[in-house]
Amino acid sequence: MIFAKQAKLSTGWASNVRVTHADGRITDIAPNQTPDAHDTCVDTLLPALANLHSHSFQRAMAGMTEYRMAGKDSFWTWRDLMYRFTANLTPEHIEAIAAFVFLEMQEAGYASVGEFHYLHHQAGGTPYADLGELSGRIAAAAATTGIGLTHLPVLYTYGGAGQAPLQDGQARFGNSVDRFNDLVAKARDVVAHLPADCRVGIAPHSLRATSPDDLKAVLAAHTAGPVHIHIAEQPKEVADISAWLGARPVDWLLANAEVTINWSLIHATHMTADETLKMAKSGAVAGLCPVTEANLGDGPFNGPSYLEAGGAFGVGSDSNVLISLTEELRTLEYSQRLRDVARNVMVVGEGSVGDTIYTGAAKGGAQALGRGAGEIAVGELADIVAIDSAAPSMCALRQDQILDGLVFAAKDDVVTDVWSAGRHAVQSGRHVKRDDIVAAYKLAMQSLMASL
Repeated sequence: MIFAKQAKLSTGWASNVRVTHADGRITDIAPNQTPDAHDTCVDTLLPALANLHSHSFQRAMAGMTEYRMAGKDSFWTWRDLMYRFTANLTPEHIEAIAAFVFLEMQEAGYASVGEFHYLHHQAGGTPYADLGELSGRIAAAAATTGIGLTHLPVLYTYGGAGQAPLQDGQARFGNSVDRFNDLVAKARDVVAHLPADCRVGIAPHSLRATSPDDLKAVLAAHTAGPVHIHIAEQPKEVADISAWLGARPVDWLLANAEVTINWSLIHATHMTADETLKMAKSGAVAGLCPVTEANLGDGPFNGPSYLEAGGAFGVGSDSNVLISLTEELRTLEYSQRLRDVARNVMVVGEGSVGDTIYTGAAKGGAQALGRGAGEIAVGELADIVAIDSAAPSMCALRQDQILDGLVFAAKDDVVTDVWSAGRHAVQSGRHVKRDDIVAAYKLAMQSLMASL
C-alpha cells in the first residue's frame, strides 16, 4: 500500500489517497483515507514518465564533445567522435554504464526506458559468439536496477541515404534483415527472464540507415509491438532523403508504411505544416529529446500545431548528456518560447502548461513503450513517482500549480520515491542499489579511459 497526502489520478487531484498494487498493477485507489501502519507514506503521487529514447552508452561521453574544433561543429562532427568512442566499449563497460544510466533515470523520476540499442557486435563488426551478447547486457542492467525496459534492437544496414556502405565507425551496428531477425529473437529470449512488464520492440534506425525494401521486410517479420525510428532530425537528413526517395522523410514514411499508435517517430524535428498535421493524425508518438536536441543543435519541434491536431508525444534523454526529467520538460517548452518569442506555448487554448506537458508526456511515453501506464488508474501498471511538494521550490504553490512548479521551478531532487510496475527502486530520493551500481560504473570508466 502507498498512502499519499495528494495524488494526480486519471480523474483529477484527490487527497489522502491509498493506492494498492499487486503483480505490477494498480488494484485499488481510495481517496479520503487515513494511513495504515504498514503503508509507504509520501507527499504527492504522480504517474511516472517513461524515458522513451535512450542510447545508454553515450552517457560515458558526456562532457567530452563540448570543445569547438576548427570549422563549424555540427551533429555530424559529433557523430564522428561518437563512432571513435564506441570502438573501445566492451560488454562489461556497456552493462555497467547502462545500469548507472538506468539508476539516474529512476532517481530523476522515470519508471521505464526505451533503449534504442544499436551496439550489437565487436569492434570491427564481427558478431559475438552469442549474437545477443550486448542485448543481454542491457537486460542485465535492467534486472539490476528494476527499471521497466522496452528493448529496441536497431536495424542499421547502410552508412547513409541511397544504401551507402557502412563506414568503419558503423561496423558494430550493421546487420542484414535476416541477421537482424535472429538478433531480435535472441533479445526476446533474454528479456523473457525479466519481469512481465518488460518487452522487446524493433527500431529501424532511420530511413538513411535502411532501404525501402529492407524496411518493408522487417516490418512484415515483426507485426506486433513498438516500432521506433529516427526521422527528420537534421536538415541534411531531410535533404538527403528527399534527393534519394523523392519525398521528405515524414511524408515518405507515412505514405509507405502503416504508421499507427505502435510507432514512435524520434526527433521529428524538421517537418512542414502538412507533415505535422498528418503525423498527429496517424496516432504515432513524437519522441522528443529536448536536452539532446539542444545540445546537438537539432532545432525545436513544431509543438503548437502538433498539439492542436491532437498529436501524442513523449520525452527521452537520447545521448544522455544530462539525465533530468524536469530539464527535458522545461527545455521542450522553452525551445518553443525562444522560437516564437512568446510565453506559455505548449498548451491548447487556456490552461496549465506544466500539466499539459507532464500528463501528455506520461501518456505518450507509455504508449510509445507499449506499457499500460501513463496515469494512476485501476488496472494500469504501477509506474508511479512521489515528489515532495513541501520542498522550497514548490512549497508556496496551490495543488493546481504543482505540475507547473515541478516542470518550471523544481529540480529532480524533489523526487522521493519511484515504483516501476510496483518495484520500489527509489526510496527517500535514492536508488536502493546506488552504492554498488556507482562503484561498478566508476571501475568501468577507469578501464575505458585507460583504453582510449
